[in-house]
Amino acid sequence: MKHFPYCSFLLFFFILACKSPSDGPHRIFDGKTFAGWEGDTINTWRIEKGTLVGGSLEHTVPHNDFLCTERSYVNFILTLKIKLTGVEGFINSGIQFRSERLTDPAYEMTGYQADWGEGYWASLYDESRRNKTLAPQDSTRILQWIKKDDWNDYKIHAEDRRIRLYINGHRTVDYTEEDTGIPQSGLIGFQIHGGGKAKAAFKDIHLEELK
Repeated sequence: MKHFPYCSFLLFFFILACKSPSDGPHRIFDGKTFAGWEGDTINTWRIEKGTLVGGSLEHTVPHNDFLCTERSYVNFILTLKIKLTGVEGFINSGIQFRSERLTDPAYEMTGYQADWGEGYWASLYDESRRNKTLAPQDSTRILQWIKKDDWNDYKIHAEDRRIRLYINGHRTVDYTEEDTGIPQSGLIGFQIHGGGKAKAAFKDIHLEELK
């Protein structure tokens, strides 16, 4: 009986360790290099003052283009700051997740997208798969929460089949995938949409893997 308190103490901390949801958030972009990322870093994507930037305000982006992680993720919380600016054409960006690269064309991706742009602010789109908005938003309400042409805090919480999106602390999407054939793991990627003179920027990118 004299060893019971000690054993209980060890058991208590063992249970806590097992219930730990993650190892905490960590940076997945070091602010200096493309280490851990792949994409067109010659013509489309670049690093400016610790920020990932895609597109151009001087020339029309010829087609959708993505900078994506080299590894896949399953359950996670992703937080970052996003800024979209444009002067002409279709001005749009987004964050791919649980996605994969296509081979034809090789610059495209398919999967979930946390959308960003006029008419799509903070909505959930299914890129190059079902090709539709899965969780449309009330644009009047969203416009009260966002800052156009400026930095906004975007959060993606993907856990099992449930996806939640937040913009500047406001939840905009709470979606549960009912199609069991849709993959629930994959790459994370940043998009600059084709067809406009536009620039998308991403910084302060942190990811917390959920166990």
